[in-house]
Amino acid sequence: MCRSSDCSKAATPRPAWPRRSWPTCVRSSSSPRIRFHCEDPVPLRLDVDILQLRTRHPFIIARGGQSDYRTVRVRLTDADGFEGWGEAAPTKFYGETTETVLAALEHYRTALPADPFDLEGAERQWATMLRHNPSARAALSSALHDLVGKRLGVPLYRLWGLDPARAPRSTFTIGIDTPERMRAKIAEADEYPILKIKLGTDHDEELLRTVRDATDREIRVDANAGWSVKQAIRMLPVLEEFGVTVLEQPLVPEDLAGLARVTRHATIPVIADESCRTAADIPPLVGTVDGINIKLAKCGGLREALRMIAVARAHGLMVMVGCMIESSIGITAAAHFAPLVDLVDLDGAALLASDPFVGASISGGQVTLPDAAGLGVRPR
Repeated sequence: MCRSSDCSKAATPRPAWPRRSWPTCVRSSSSPRIRFHCEDPVPLRLDVDILQLRTRHPFIIARGGQSDYRTVRVRLTDADGFEGWGEAAPTKFYGETTETVLAALEHYRTALPADPFDLEGAERQWATMLRHNPSARAALSSALHDLVGKRLGVPLYRLWGLDPARAPRSTFTIGIDTPERMRAKIAEADEYPILKIKLGTDHDEELLRTVRDATDREIRVDANAGWSVKQAIRMLPVLEEFGVTVLEQPLVPEDLAGLARVTRHATIPVIADESCRTAADIPPLVGTVDGINIKLAKCGGLREALRMIAVARAHGLMVMVGCMIESSIGITAAAHFAPLVDLVDLDGAALLASDPFVGASISGGQVTLPDAAGLGVRPR
């Protein structure tokens, strides 16, 4: 697991910034341990805006659906003109709305790090000050990592020592709909070798039959907490009949005992999504599910996502990276750690009628990251 680089001693030859000067770093006299800090912190400016997003089709899951979404675009700019982009994709299920994100960011506008390279310290501070605003924290985290990557002149995945080509293929999600519309969506997604089907209705078997009759591609399913234990166990043979390979969040988040029962009966991996927000949620899930789904909007930032991967691996759990309906800012940020996971579901921007940003692209299910510095995103 990577760590952000500490500033080097003043006597060490300094690599050149892509622009302007390298900040001066000196030994700290206030710490009992040897450490260094930057004497020339670069002040940051924050500005936010609302992104109006529309999906090509109504996106319906077990809890309901819609076509219009609002996310919050975050931009951090330093005194040298380097800028970093981030995106908050709030959802009421996790206690956030666009309005709460905007209010939180405005209230804590002054809580920006004096040293942008103190990535860990920044996320620790935001975790305290923005405790109930995980997507707002995620936006700030992505923007700060983007800015640091640009100052260093390298993509984030290279800063972490990762190879994007090692990322698994992404699924493409087919929301709940009529059989006719689901067949049309499947046809539109013909380049994706893996489909994720949303379930959680009283006619799930019919939906699966529609999908399987329309394609022989790999199918994974997500009930979005829409089943009871009895329903889930009853559906397991149906999933096996139709060749489903992964089951995501069959039960309500708090029913860990029920999840354990379903997992014991299942012949395919059971993945916790809504039941797992941060690294602290992982230990209780050991022996309960087979894996976890990490989303930046849930966990609150890139460094917490890396912690979740480490904790899950230590406990022998599979790791998935997922997303909300969001632009290429949020999708690209998550794609940078996709080489570390087993399952990828980063189709949020691909579901949009129009994406206001350019970043990671998907072809044949394979996510390709830009080779530009930082996140590699830009306005379209």
